Amino acid sequence: MSTSTVNISATQVKELREKTGAPMMDCKHALTEAKGDLEQAVVLLRKKGISVAGKKASRVTKEGAVASYIHAGGKIGVLLEVNCESDFVARTDDFKELVHDIAMHIAASDPKFVRKEDVTPADFAREKEIYLAQAVASGKPPNIAEKMVAGKMEKFYEEVCLLEQPFIKDQTMSIAQLIAAKIGKLGENISVRRFARFKVGDVSATVASTKPKPDEGGAAAAPVAK
Repeated sequence: MSTSTVNISATQVKELREKTGAPMMDCKHALTEAKGDLEQAVVLLRKKGISVAGKKASRVTKEGAVASYIHAGGKIGVLLEVNCESDFVARTDDFKELVHDIAMHIAASDPKFVRKEDVTPADFAREKEIYLAQAVASGKPPNIAEKMVAGKMEKFYEEVCLLEQPFIKDQTMSIAQLIAAKIGKLGENISVRRFARFKVGDVSATVASTKPKPDEGGAAAAPVAK
């Protein structure tokens, strides 16, 4: 069957829009391309969002918002800064929803860094040494041990880096993909600048930031409290 013969109903378009937040016409085009398959249409919209995000990644983000989120009856608190390109987008409900969702995710998942690139050399070396020792102790030859370590390091990134973590409200997408989808919808670059997470009774706090581009100014990356 050719895509031109597929009849896409308004109900299907509405359902996809409610699921993804994408514009109506984008939803209709995705459903048409997916021949009415809702899940495939979701995948197509995510791919489009990631593609748009990649094209906009170099654009400067000097606007945005700082938001707080209090979780678990006041036992956990998060302060988060997310940047975009214009004050107009920063004031939209879509952007505010994104910031709230990310703050809520941080409260629940306790990431230690924003991106892979923010992991300190010391933390990287420590984890790699542990994984390598485990692989060697299991009797694996060096070449197999190295491959095992590479796989475990990717899992390590997923556990400690905010952008790599599966979104708590939808485990099929990462935080990076969640942001990419909003970039595709809002048409502006969006980036997480920094966050802090505090927990009652825990003497340490997680404080993480990502280095700004040279033309954006701002403070350098803050260390993660242990």
